[in-house]
Amino acid sequence: MPAERSELETFLGAVRFFTRLPVPEAFGQDMDDPAARTGIMRYFPAVGLVVGVLAGLAFAVTFFFWPKTLAVLAAIAIAMLVTGARHENGWGATVDAFCGGGNRGQVLAGLRESGVGRFGVVALILLLLARFFALIEVEMQLVPVALIAGHAVSRLCSVCVFHLLGEADPESAPENGQEDDRENDRKTEEEAAPSSGGALGRNELILAAVAALLPVLLLSPLQTIPALLFAAAATFWLWRLFRRRIGGHTAECLSAVQQLSEVAFYSGLLCALA
Repeated sequence: MPAERSELETFLGAVRFFTRLPVPEAFGQDMDDPAARTGIMRYFPAVGLVVGVLAGLAFAVTFFFWPKTLAVLAAIAIAMLVTGARHENGWGATVDAFCGGGNRGQVLAGLRESGVGRFGVVALILLLLARFFALIEVEMQLVPVALIAGHAVSRLCSVCVFHLLGEADPESAPENGQEDDRENDRKTEEEAAPSSGGALGRNELILAAVAALLPVLLLSPLQTIPALLFAAAATFWLWRLFRRRIGGHTAECLSAVQQLSEVAFYSGLLCALA
């Protein structure tokens, strides 16, 4: 039986898993172990703080010699480089699977496919454009804070979906889409939707929430309230979609939550700034 990891080791394991930062292999986690997955998810918002700080630094440094538009582009590029664009890929895969039509089995099969189709490509382009144009509208001095808060809060949104929904069971999906869509949706809602979710404890949820909301304190309530409401609305919509269509979540679904809620956070921030 492996020795119990310290909180620092678990955090470093989360950084290693969610980013491409040079964390020693010794801190790697066995992601086939549900307990390990739950353990690193409580540090997902803290990893967002790391990514957001690096993106904010990229903006602050490049703004000295580039116009704001290129500095924002550099910040977005650094965040994607640090994470290996895994969440962008998950967003594209999720949109592709759900927009492709079909019943639960076909959606799950689409989520498991490698590569992104036409729906995913278009969705990814629109998402990146929305993120870029939202950030260039934010006041210059607030962009670094917005990046840090956006990356942290959006990962808390993923943690919430992880907690509220269990993993979608591919074994229960009908093969080749043979079951009627409406009947399958009804069974998904009545039978497949789990109640235990990711089984995060109260202290783990508090830890995730504190890490996510710390940078929000640097913004005024008039800025944060609409930003948080927009992020929560995006999260609720995706949670309801996943619950109804596949009765749970996948890694791609959690990435989609992170991506959409991040852009929603920036959009809500603009409502206050306007």
